[in-house]
Amino acid sequence: MRIHHLNCGSLRTIPPLGSDPAPGAAHRARPAVCHCLLIETDTDGPILVDTGIGTTDLRQPDRALGADWVAYAQPVLDPRESALHQVARLGYEPRDVRHIVLTHLHRDHTGGLADFPHARVHVHPDEYRAVTDPSAAHHRHSVERFMPAHRAHGPLLSPATVDGHTTWFGFPGVARPQGLGCELLLVPLPGHSAGHAGVAVRDDDGRWLLHAGDAYTYHGELEQTPPLAHPVFEPVQQGAQTDAAVRTATRDRLRALVREHADEVTVFSAHDPWEFAHLAAVTGPTHDGR
Repeated sequence: MRIHHLNCGSLRTIPPLGSDPAPGAAHRARPAVCHCLLIETDTDGPILVDTGIGTTDLRQPDRALGADWVAYAQPVLDPRESALHQVARLGYEPRDVRHIVLTHLHRDHTGGLADFPHARVHVHPDEYRAVTDPSAAHHRHSVERFMPAHRAHGPLLSPATVDGHTTWFGFPGVARPQGLGCELLLVPLPGHSAGHAGVAVRDDDGRWLLHAGDAYTYHGELEQTPPLAHPVFEPVQQGAQTDAAVRTATRDRLRALVREHADEVTVFSAHDPWEFAHLAAVTGPTHDGR
């Protein structure tokens, strides 16, 4: 199995904070990213984790992504960064991607869904219920953030299966995507969306990677004491979250995970460009210079 780190959508350039040395990456301003994974497996073909900004978004970004979001996030809208183009550069046809696993159903994570309309889209069952059941908590909030342009093709949403006895480093409510043979889990990281989850995958060396989605957005939130949030990310986080107290508790659990299991788990978020630069350098670049 090989895991590729893909930036599927550069966003506005953000500076590092002066008190943070940004370990493992060059200490300079960088565009925020939409950090996705392409996991090459022997049993399930290539699996995408999140899809970033897709080709549908490039044609009418204000309509597809929302004019206010575009004005603040300032997406670069480079077609070479789409998951569709990066999958092709790695030697795959779009139909080869039969499974997509999402941390949650917000616009900067679902933009590429329409580029893989045949793929089964795995989400945590709490996220699935929030967008499909009008009686669910946060239903309206969840549907509003699952952009119409990203679901117009009728994506094949599939709720993962929760085993009440399964935990992951003490995190309860872990779910397994149906039909996958590889060791991949959806780990509840609530607070940002109704069913927000991290995606945990074990590499060939036995080490876990946890794509933590938007449970946090800047490495200083996990590495600094007290937690150091980035002022560019915070307004977006506060506007999107479903429960601020729960999100803070989730962040603190991730801080403990990193503190106690750094030799077993690598945790990264969806938008921190310094984390992405470090991890992409380890696995090698996937396209020209980004």
